Amino acid sequence: MDVKDLKILVKMITETDITEFEMENADEKIVIKRGTAGQIIQMAAPTAVANPVAMPLMPAVAPAAAPAAPAPAMPDNYETINSPIVGTFYRKPSPESPTFVEVGTVVEPGQTVCLVEAMKLFNEIEADFKCKIIEILKNDAAPVEFGEPLFKVERL
Repeated sequence: MDVKDLKILVKMITETDITEFEMENADEKIVIKRGTAGQIIQMAAPTAVANPVAMPLMPAVAPAAAPAAPAPAMPDNYETINSPIVGTFYRKPSPESPTFVEVGTVVEPGQTVCLVEAMKLFNEIEADFKCKIIEILKNDAAPVEFGEPLFKVERL
């Protein structure tokens, strides 16, 4: 993480009531503590986190579409893109922007398919392989859990 991103992260944390923040990935570990010691909140996080991107907090948006009806079991040729962290799912980078992907979109490895916000950091979720989006499993601004499927995809 470069100094500019670190300054943005510190500013975002100081504007909240968070007293301690810790982030770790394969390359680096960041711990930010401020104020007097208060209540300690611990949260397990995966070891691999998608590329964090600092962005302004997006206001809550009403879901764009009603949840899909329960689908039959996925055929063997379908896979899922799962959330690597706990947070809030967003289909587009800002309320005015177009969505990253739609049903039927073919995505390349490394292409961003959505954002998951965790502690005011927007993490780009990327496709690991070339695939076609078959179904979008979450509504915009919906909470997601670690490992929860976000997209049903067909590997190409």
